[in-house]
Parts: sequence; C-alpha cells; structure tokens
Amino acid sequence: MGRPTSKSDLISAAASDYEAMNEFISSLTEKELSTPFSFDDKKKEAHWKRDKNLRDVLIHLYEWHQLLLNWVSSNKNGENKPFLPKPYNWRNYGELNQFFWKKHQDTTLEEAKALLEKSHEEVMRLAETFTNDELFSKGILKWTGTSPLGSYFVSGTASHYNWAAKKLKAHRKNCRNV
Repeated sequence: MGRPTSKSDLISAAASDYEAMNEFISSLTEKELSTPFSFDDKKKEAHWKRDKNLRDVLIHLYEWHQLLLNWVSSNKNGENKPFLPKPYNWRNYGELNQFFWKKHQDTTLEEAKALLEKSHEEVMRLAETFTNDELFSKGILKWTGTSPLGSYFVSGTASHYNWAAKKLKAHRKNCRNV
C-alpha cells in the first residue's frame, strides 16, 4: 500500500504496521536484544549513530507520538502551537531527537514498550475523532498550514513504524554477520 490518503487507509496502515513491527520485535533473540546497534559508517542519517538499542528506537516513536498528541490537543483548544516545540524547527529537529535520546537513557526497555503501547493507542483514538476531510483535505484546519493533518498522523505512525522495522532488520542482519 502507498502512503495513506484517507482516514480508513491511515487507520489500517497504522494498525498493521504497528502490529508488524511488534511481531518483528517479538522475534528478536536474546543475542539481538543484548547486542548494541552498530551500523555501517556509510549510513549518513544521524539516527544510525544515535540509537544504540531497541529501547532507543521505541522511545523515539513514543516521543514523536507525544509531539503529535500535544500539538493536536493544544491547537484544538485554541492555543496556536507549532508542531515542534521551541527552539526546534525542521532544520534542527535532529537536536530534538538527540534530546529525547538523552532524556530516556534511564528508561528501561519494558517501560519503553509500555509507553509506546499507550501512546500508540492514544494516537489511534485521536485519529478516529477526525473526519476524512479534517485529516486529508488541505485548508480545513488552519493550524496545520499547507499540510493536511493526516500527513502528520501518517508520519507519526505507519511511516515511523516502517522506519523502526527497517532499522531493527538491519540490526538483525548485523548480528548474524558477526
């Protein structure tokens, strides 16, 4: 399926990609869970060096859920807030990701799993409260700017879950090649 462009596709993709990611996580061996991530230096994106384990990946997803939940809640309540909190913007959001990483270095894997499960459910419930037009028509919700609200939900769920699964699969491959 391509990138969701309707409410039903968003709900379906987010649910199925979350389930697929969790099934993959359940298949990780003790060795794969205990081996720190180590990726090829050819991978240029900062996240390949930032995340060291499954907890870091799950916390990243959780924190981006929190961004979405807080942004939508604030704006629905008439408080005009940008998606990224100050002083962050789309040019320096890597620093925000690093902040999240540092913030959760004492969070356990079990806590990370529970936080993500709860936030995923909250995001899914929130998505259900919007109409298809509110999610995928431009200009309906002024606070979303030039992007439809649904694109933020897709990015925070299905796309992010696919990113996580890709990273975890690369880690498994590295573990098997050692």
